[in-house]
Amino acid sequence: MVYAIFSASVLLAIGAIYAGAVSWLYFRQERLLFEPDALPHDDPICTDPDTREFFVDVPGARLSVAQMTRPDSRGVFFFLHGNSGNLKKWFVDLDAFRQANFDVVMFDYRGFGKSSGRIESEEQLRADVAAVWAHFAPAYQGKRVVISGQSLGTGLAAGLAAQLGAEGHAPDLTLLVSPYSSMRALAAELYPWVPQQVLRYPLHTLEHAAKLLGPVMLIHGEKDELIPIHHSETLCKSMRSAELVRVDGAGHSDVHQFPTVRKALASALGRL
Repeated sequence: MVYAIFSASVLLAIGAIYAGAVSWLYFRQERLLFEPDALPHDDPICTDPDTREFFVDVPGARLSVAQMTRPDSRGVFFFLHGNSGNLKKWFVDLDAFRQANFDVVMFDYRGFGKSSGRIESEEQLRADVAAVWAHFAPAYQGKRVVISGQSLGTGLAAGLAAQLGAEGHAPDLTLLVSPYSSMRALAAELYPWVPQQVLRYPLHTLEHAAKLLGPVMLIHGEKDELIPIHHSETLCKSMRSAELVRVDGAGHSDVHQFPTVRKALASALGRL
């Protein structure tokens, strides 16, 4: 009898701890998904003479934006960055775009860099992406448009590209670096003990990928342990016209440093 009572007490305690952990994950998951670094307003994002920085106002926040412009550009490379750092980390290595004669536009999500506010939902995040693109879209009518994202940003980029296609303005290229088929699928691999209903940012990239119009390029490191390459393989199979560039020896955070990626990017932009 005593053993039975003790066992029941242990099970109840374990259940309470598990429920508490799941509850914490539900309400505090932004702390796990997003790793922003603030940037003082007097700290320049980039000092290159052909770049500028400013803010785009959205409901409840001001979003920090960086833009590199060419005198008579062929188009724009609109990039959505990963889940950490700020634009000072991501708005770099611009020479490849200068050589291809493309402008570059990036922005920091809420709470990142000089952007105010904080991320509260996937819907809000996607609305911010759409709002920043809408700010620039009129300037690039009739020019080439590349919608791109890396890691976290790939789900957002696929969603924006699919939306533009549905509106009759499909991008000339959608470029996804180290993408996931969905954040929910990735979480199930990394944290199988967490119920899927807990994740408030499912980011279903696969659903958007199937709706993409026009060419798509996927770039993925063969040794990516955070987001394994099978996510790109799954996405590639679902698309009408997609190319998967496998980067031998690359992991997750270093994939952009490999010459294979730079060559693939230059080739893709040159074909547009």
